[in-house]
Amino acid sequence: MIKTKKLAYVAILGALSFILMLLNFPIIPGAEFLKIDFSIIPVLIGLVLFDLKSAYIILLLRTGLKFFLNNTGVNDLIGLPMNVVATGVFILVFALYWNHKKSHKTYVISSILATAFLTLAMIILNIFYAIPLYAAFANFDIGQFIGVGKYIVAMVIPFNVVQGILFSVAFGIIYLSMKSFLESYKV
Repeated sequence: MIKTKKLAYVAILGALSFILMLLNFPIIPGAEFLKIDFSIIPVLIGLVLFDLKSAYIILLLRTGLKFFLNNTGVNDLIGLPMNVVATGVFILVFALYWNHKKSHKTYVISSILATAFLTLAMIILNIFYAIPLYAAFANFDIGQFIGVGKYIVAMVIPFNVVQGILFSVAFGIIYLSMKSFLESYKV
């Protein structure tokens, strides 16, 4: 019975994460392709309710739903793996630090570390994965458009720092407002 209940929660959180993924918005003028969504919130709730493995299952379920139900072509074929890595890195770093001792101080430190590693991962992925693939398959060479260095410094870094901050603040508010509920429903 417990496994069935957990499976149902994971499926619900995955579906909710998928819906939140569809509600995205750009934050950097001139880089409308860099969009923030709050699909990480159900994944982080899964982390609190269950464990890191369940959080990753929710993340993969959300990504599979996006790929099969709302695929936009080359943008998703290149962007979805990056989104999975970004979210996965954030969750991993956050979980490794915060799960040891859940306090306000460790939450802030976890958020800072997770944001830093998320940003670093996205810098590396943009340089070695996204920029070459978009140039080859989407006829969009950012290097020729504004330059790789300028793109990384002016768009990738600020976007990912703001994204990490928004993830941390949003989840912090939700976690604090639902803490007793979440703790009572742990499976």
